[in-house]
Amino acid sequence: MIKIYHNQRCSKSRCTLDILKEKEVEMDVIDYQLNPPSAGELKKILNMLDMHPVELIRKGEDIFKENFKGKELTDDEWIDVMIKNPKLIERPIVVNGEKAIIGRPPENVEKIL
Repeated sequence: MIKIYHNQRCSKSRCTLDILKEKEVEMDVIDYQLNPPSAGELKKILNMLDMHPVELIRKGEDIFKENFKGKELTDDEWIDVMIKNPKLIERPIVVNGEKAIIGRPPENVEKIL
């Protein structure tokens, strides 16, 4: 089953979700702002994305600019920041088995279907 870490207020996330619906795939839609992934989940997702935690941070968000810009944190500290501030997690993230992709652009999702 495909998981999409989704934010309804994000146009890219909505478009990615629409692509998945059009493909009629079975999916679990996770509102990651209400139900942030655990540290273990984030580590697994980051491994699948082949990314460091800081690369998954939305650096344009005010929360980042006001509290974290210019700071050098460890990977575990960045993961903790994302759990406490899920708005900072890049979106949407789509997971299919052992593969994951960020839906930017939304068409990226087709690479893991």
